[in-house]
Amino acid sequence: MSVCDPIADMLTRIRNAHRAGLEKVQMPYSTLKGELARVLKKEGFISDYVTEGHGGKKDLCVYLRYHGPEQAPVIRGLRRISKPGLRRYVSAKSIPRVVGGMGVAVLSTSKGVMSDREARAAKTGGEVLCYVW
Repeated sequence: MSVCDPIADMLTRIRNAHRAGLEKVQMPYSTLKGELARVLKKEGFISDYVTEGHGGKKDLCVYLRYHGPEQAPVIRGLRRISKPGLRRYVSAKSIPRVVGGMGVAVLSTSKGVMSDREARAAKTGGEVLCYVW
């Protein structure tokens, strides 16, 4: 099956796995997905991620995080912002704050994929990939 927007597919798989209460979710690997998983782990939204290779193809396995006695998902929401049909770019001065600073905007910049905090510190803008809160 061909996927037109692999980032949206990744976010949807994570969203569906959280709703189902799964411990991990697997998806086809790409460098951009791996970098997005790295940012999500650094910001504390997922517990870990690994790449698994078999038969010439690599998979990305994302381990989800839950908290509290009722095992509520750490990720409350995921939203794809820049889409293939309409790319969203921001300057360093206009990087958005997600949920009043409680969430994270993930940007693809000339210095790599980074969170909104890192992009503000590096004073670089870029394409807003998604919001996570």
